[in-house]
Formats: sequence, structure tokens, C-alpha cells
Amino acid sequence: MARQIVLSNGELHVGINNFGLVHDFYFPHVGLENHAAGKDLRHKVGVWIDGVHSWLDDGSWEFRFRTSTEALMGHTRAKHAGLGIILEFDDFVDAEKNLFLRNIHVVNLKDQPRQVRLFLHQAFVIGDSRSNTDTAQYLPNSDSIVHYRGRRVFIVGGKDEYNKPFDQRSIGLFGIEGREGTFRDAEDGELENGTVEHGRVDSTLRFSIQLEAHNSRRVHYWIAAGHTMRQALTLHKYMHENERNLDLRQEATVEWWHKWLEPTVRASDKLPKERRELFIKSAMIIKSHIDKNGAIIASTDTAMLNYSRDAYGYCWPRDGAYALWPLIRLGYVHEPVNFFLFMLSSLHTRGYLMHKYRADGAVGSSWHPYTHGSIVAPPIQEDETALVLFMYAQFYDANPSAAILNEFYSPFVKPMAEFLSLSVNDMTGLPNPSYDLWEEKFLTTTYTTAVVHAALLAAADLADVRKDAASAVKWRSAAEAIASHAKKYLYDEERGIFRKGILAHDEVVDNDNTIDASSFYGSFMFGLFDSSGDELKRMFDAMTNTIRVSGIGMQRYENDSYRRKSDYAPSNPWLITSLWQAQYYFETGRPDEAKEVVDWVQRAASSTGMLSEQVDPDDNSQVSVAPLVWSHAEFMATMLDSVSGDEQ
Repeated sequence: MARQIVLSNGELHVGINNFGLVHDFYFPHVGLENHAAGKDLRHKVGVWIDGVHSWLDDGSWEFRFRTSTEALMGHTRAKHAGLGIILEFDDFVDAEKNLFLRNIHVVNLKDQPRQVRLFLHQAFVIGDSRSNTDTAQYLPNSDSIVHYRGRRVFIVGGKDEYNKPFDQRSIGLFGIEGREGTFRDAEDGELENGTVEHGRVDSTLRFSIQLEAHNSRRVHYWIAAGHTMRQALTLHKYMHENERNLDLRQEATVEWWHKWLEPTVRASDKLPKERRELFIKSAMIIKSHIDKNGAIIASTDTAMLNYSRDAYGYCWPRDGAYALWPLIRLGYVHEPVNFFLFMLSSLHTRGYLMHKYRADGAVGSSWHPYTHGSIVAPPIQEDETALVLFMYAQFYDANPSAAILNEFYSPFVKPMAEFLSLSVNDMTGLPNPSYDLWEEKFLTTTYTTAVVHAALLAAADLADVRKDAASAVKWRSAAEAIASHAKKYLYDEERGIFRKGILAHDEVVDNDNTIDASSFYGSFMFGLFDSSGDELKRMFDAMTNTIRVSGIGMQRYENDSYRRKSDYAPSNPWLITSLWQAQYYFETGRPDEAKEVVDWVQRAASSTGMLSEQVDPDDNSQVSVAPLVWSHAEFMATMLDSVSGDEQ
């Protein structure tokens, strides 16, 4: 289930699902410690009216979702035609305080007065732990319920527009001892007013609202997050003491986002009107996935945990670097510096970056071994190290600050460039094998070779600035040597394609001739082959004839089975690879063909502007996680390419 809305301040991150319910609740890091991951942890919302109870996820509601282009805020409209009721939610995470806030508008569609009982349910597994050690308590002096475990405290409160708090509550168990949860207590319209429970605990609040015919009322609801009870209570009391404070926090958050979006909005003014909204929303989605410590999380959508071992809540150095590229081009400084500091703190002593990282800097889970047949090598994708180095050079070019270069050159640039220059195969003269861009095969890929080549040239330029002549010569020579061997080993003259890669071992070179979009993109974008040369043109033609779906969408590579419906179905096109072809069209003066691709991508976006990883080739529906930060970054990069002749 894709997320319709994501909300974040870099410390508290909330995902809203297709039922308008909280489905992800991360604190105190984006992408780490999801206290509400999983289908049994939805924070249910429901009503009891005219003797009938209904939850928003029971299949009887009609939903509409939208998000703002002015700030990271979501709007959900849920209508129950049978009950004659509408619930409208205006949701946001405070930009400066760890508060998740919902302004709930309850609308009576019938021509008679009615009493509506609104139920708001919370289910946490704090720390994403499956042990049963959480506590929930009613705090009578604060008109609130607290859920806590250790250094994670969440205080739930609210009041109506007349400053009245909830009138009933329930605290109980779920998922253990035969208990489903306190939401069941709500279904007769009454709650038992429990005061405390420990174990696997949940809670439900009730607001009683008297509505006149065709009239409406509002309820303000919030969750305050803190590391201590005092922190969370201070935020809760601030919200509770003044009925205007929710509006004030909303205004402050809008103002914060207005300021942050200024470079994005300026750039969007140069785009066609139909591109501006998704461009701005993409910037906010990227920002929402950036942790306060600098990690850029690939996706906070945890739906795949329902059927898979893990999700995308990690910082891949590659995804983070690509997410930064449009922000660097737009002039942002804070986010790149924090990311590079995060990467610096993660750098291996040998000068390479690992597969992926958690938001707290710990190494993330991996399926890559240290042994690969007769070859022993670190379980990495060398392109990730190279891309981060290359992107740092792009950042320096945009912000030529001696202080920034002095801070990063010796501990960051130099170790990475040294590793890349020395990690070269004696037989082929190309980079040593590592895992490919798609994290599946161990070999020397065309894509990795292209990025390593570009990174070494960029590092040599930085060495020139630092007057480190020996390093500049060494790294530039290494790049030139790689380029001199690339065509011999990586281009199949007969088929007119760039090979996916090669594996040199035991005096033998095995060729992998799979047509892979990354082989084309790496060669094109990072200058391994001449952008106007015959090799690129022939490879592009081979791709469009082999792995393009329905004339527009581009698969990753031939016979890609990841998330494919069946062995007989076509592979799913990815938005990333599809946008790469649009970038090539813009570069080669074919804007009409680029427009066709971008139109297709925009049709694949949700009503709130969420771009997924993949698209179903039959109905254009979203497949895999949504949002995927990399998809949004490539959309922004493509749009910036479309106006590259103008000042950005």
C-alpha cells in the first residue's frame, strides 16, 4: 500500500495510507524506529452515528487526497454516503516542534440534527520492538494519554473548537492474550475509561459532537513526541493551553516551508505550467526523507514489510547522492553539507562506503557476501563510493568555498579517490568487480566503470585546487587508463551495445551481454563515451527495441523479474530508467519525445504527487514503494535538464 501523504521535520516523520490513517510513525530519525509499522498498527479513525459504527478502513468510505505546493501538508476527504457524513483532515508535522497535528472537520450531510461520536485510535510498538514492554496511561491533569517505553514518549491529546477535550478513553492490549485492541471497545459507541495498561498496548479517544442539520464542527488532535516525559508534556501543554495554537503552528510551518522552497519555486517558474506542481512537490518529498543527521532515506513506505523481510528505510549512498543532485543545482547548501558529513562519518578506513546505512549511521542490513567464488572482496557497490565523490565535486563547483574543501579534502575526498584509483583489475585495467547498480550481480559493470572514471577526474580537479599535484596526476592518469580499456571490454561492436559488464577471474574474462539501462545511462551521463558518438546511439536504439514497454516506459534490463506479475508477464518499467531516456532526448535535441516520457511519468503519479519505484505495464498503476525519493530526484533532474540553457 503506497503512502498518499508523507509529513516530516527531519526528526518526526509520519506516513498516511490510502484510508487516511497513520501507518508510519518514525521518531527520532527519518526511516528508523517506526513505532507504527504494519497493518495491525494503523491508527484507526471511526464514527458512531445514528446507532451505527464505521471505521475508515472498513471499505465503506470514499476518499480523496491532495497535498499543498506551498508546504508539506496533506488533506484527506473521507465521505460515507450511507451515514451522510464527511470527515476532512488537514494534517502536518510541525516544522520546528515534534508535533503531529490533525485538524479534523466533521460535516453533517443530512437535514436533521445529529450526535456524532468521533473515535481516534493509537497503536504503537515503540522502538519497532516486538517485545511487550510498552506502557499507556491516562493523565487526568493533562487531559491526555501517554504511550512510552524508555527514551520514547508519545502524548496523545486533542480538543474540539469549544476547547473541550475528549470525553471518554480506553486503554488496553492488542495482539496478545486474545485481545484485538481497544478499537473494538468503540464499536458500541462507548469506551470503558481504562486508566493504565502495560505490554503491547493501544488506546482510543472519543469526542462527542452535536451537529445541526447541514452543519459542521472541528476537532483538533495531536501527538507530541519526546525523549522524556517532560519534553512531550511541554509540547502537549503548549497545544492544550490555547485553542489558537494549532492554527499558529500551521502558520509557522507554512512560513518555514515557504522559505525553504524559494529556490525550487524560482526554478519552477521556468517550467511549463503542467510540470510545476510535481516539481515543487518532489522537492518537498525529497526533503521529507532527509534526517536531521544528514542521512537521505530511500523510502519510508513500509508496506512491503507485510510480505518481505525488509523495507527501504535506509540511506543508500547512491540514492542519497542522486537525491542531492537537483538540490545542488538549485543552490541548496545545508542538506548537501549534512549528507557529506554523514558519509564522512560512515567511510571505511580503506576509503569505501558500505552497501547502505541506517539513519543513525550504523551499517544497514545486506545480502552481499565477502566471498565471490575464488574472489574475496568487500560486499559493496563501488559505484556508490564513486558517485558520492563525484557529487561532492559537483557541490564544490556550485559552492567553491575554501573552508568546505579544507574540511572534506583530506578525510573524505582523498581516501575515496585513492581507493578508486587502486581498485583496478590487473588483467583488464578496469575497476575491480563489485555489486551492480541493482545490487544483484557481482562483476565489473559498464555503469560502475563510468561513474568511477568521472569521480577520479572530478577528484583530480579538486586536487588541482588544493595544489596537490601528485594526487591530481595519479587520479587523472587512473581515469584515463580506465577509459582506454572501456571500449575494448565493455562495448560489443557486433550487437552495438554496452555490455552489462564483465567478470575477470582465473585468467578468463566472462562477458555479461544483458542489455541494461544503467549501462547506457552511466556511459551517457558520466562521459565514458562521447554523447554524440555512434556507440551511444546504437545502444539507445538497442534499448528501445528490447526493454522499452508500450513504447514509453523503460525496464531496468532484459528479463527483469523483480516484482513482475508472472514469469510470462513483461518486466515492469521503472520511473528512474524511463526518465533517463527523457534526459537523453533533451540532451540530443528531441524535446517532443522527452515530453511524451514525462507525460507518462506524471500520469503514473498519485493525486498527491507520489511517484513509485515501478509501474504496472498493463494499467499504469504504482508498483513497489511510493514515494521513492530517487524517482522524484530523477523527475526534478529531468525538468532542470529541460531548461538547462537558462540560468537555474
